[in-house]
Amino acid sequence: MISEADLKVLQDDPSPFFLEAGSIGILLLHGFSGTPREMWPLGAYLHERGITVSAPLLPGHGATLAEINCVNWRDWVVGVETAYANLKQKCTHYLIAGFSMGSLLALWMAEHHNDMAGIVLYAPALWIADWRLNLAPLLKSFVRSYPHTAESDLHNPEAEKLMGGFARYPVQAAAELWHLRRHVLRDLARVRTPALVIYSEGDRSIHTRSGPETVRRLSQQVPVESMVLHDSGHAIVADREWKTVAEATYRFVQRYAKDT
Repeated sequence: MISEADLKVLQDDPSPFFLEAGSIGILLLHGFSGTPREMWPLGAYLHERGITVSAPLLPGHGATLAEINCVNWRDWVVGVETAYANLKQKCTHYLIAGFSMGSLLALWMAEHHNDMAGIVLYAPALWIADWRLNLAPLLKSFVRSYPHTAESDLHNPEAEKLMGGFARYPVQAAAELWHLRRHVLRDLARVRTPALVIYSEGDRSIHTRSGPETVRRLSQQVPVESMVLHDSGHAIVADREWKTVAEATYRFVQRYAKDT
């Protein structure tokens, strides 16, 4: 029998946060089964430098396996659209930055909106290392969850306290992640927004081709900057090199969202 501890998100505070500052705003999107808390170091860094920061909690996240398994990928898009509209009411220049699954949502927004100054993709999840994701659409009718098998790839174990997730892997939600990825890949050529892509060589969650191939494809149509990290795992927004990530993000914001 699955215990209540297994069903609940492994994070103390899944609350969204909004840090108001100047007229340049950035939307920070957390990863699959995560919460805004994993984006907190980055958000605080940018806010201290005058950037308004919005980090929403995506639908179905931050609670139980049953809840995340009841939403679909379009619910996640609606959640991002709502947060983006709210940010635009506060700012005159705006960007979207996403981690892992959040990067897919940032790309989806760039495919369907042309009014943002730029997008930042942290550990872009266009290609996933775990082959089981491709089976999720088939398995979801038979299996709701299964135990995690992969070990953490964090280089700084202290970063674990910022990361969300569940004690078990939500299969139905993973199927929705598969569908989101498929839709984003299909329309990638529609992106017309400058991009910054940051990924790590030590990432065990995304496929080794994901970062370079994302850069290659986007470079065919928009200005793309990239950075490869060497002392981080998948969670580059919270791991040992998070400050390097934050500094690169701030420089990108300054280049593409100048407040005149």
